[in-house]
Amino acid sequence: MPKVSVYDVKGAVISELELKDEVFGIVPNKSVLHDAVVCYLANQRQGTQSTLTRSEVRGGGRKPWRQKGTGNARQGSIRSPQWRHGGVALGPKPRSYSYTLNKKVRRLAIKSALSAKVAENELVVLDALTMDEYKTKTVVSILNALGIDKKALIVLDTNDQKVIKSAANIPGVKTTQATTLNAYDILNCDKLVVLKNAAEIIQEVYA
Repeated sequence: MPKVSVYDVKGAVISELELKDEVFGIVPNKSVLHDAVVCYLANQRQGTQSTLTRSEVRGGGRKPWRQKGTGNARQGSIRSPQWRHGGVALGPKPRSYSYTLNKKVRRLAIKSALSAKVAENELVVLDALTMDEYKTKTVVSILNALGIDKKALIVLDTNDQKVIKSAANIPGVKTTQATTLNAYDILNCDKLVVLKNAAEIIQEVYA
């Protein structure tokens, strides 16, 4: 079982935590991680791009010249795709890019991402994080005490709005809950900060 140090908000080691091998100690599956990241990014696409077809462009109702006898190629509308200001042939239309992965694949991707963070010493377990007021400076001081100066993902055990909103203004810092983890957010951060209670929830859910 991998062991990690548990820190307090001042950056001091206060204890150790044993993590389960089946969640934090597996060999990361790179293929599954790739599939999870591609799926996540595809689901973020709005898919609102749209071009006008020849039937949607304004004008072009009259035949520009008669069919025969002019020496020009026959034309039915000045809004055909080959004309300037004409419609677009086979252009993009609003569509949904979203799709889903199998549940087993999603779970394996999250466990692979968590195990990769443990293997690279990028997992930081925090004993507790409670705030009496909305204060960004408090979260910044905690991250500085933990030696975190790059992108970080803070995993909470509950929907603590004071922590979430206090961390929202810090560039590169994102918060989430143990029950709403995704592989992309885990891989996209330089340091994964997990509350001790959140780590136990993760092990209960994914073990």
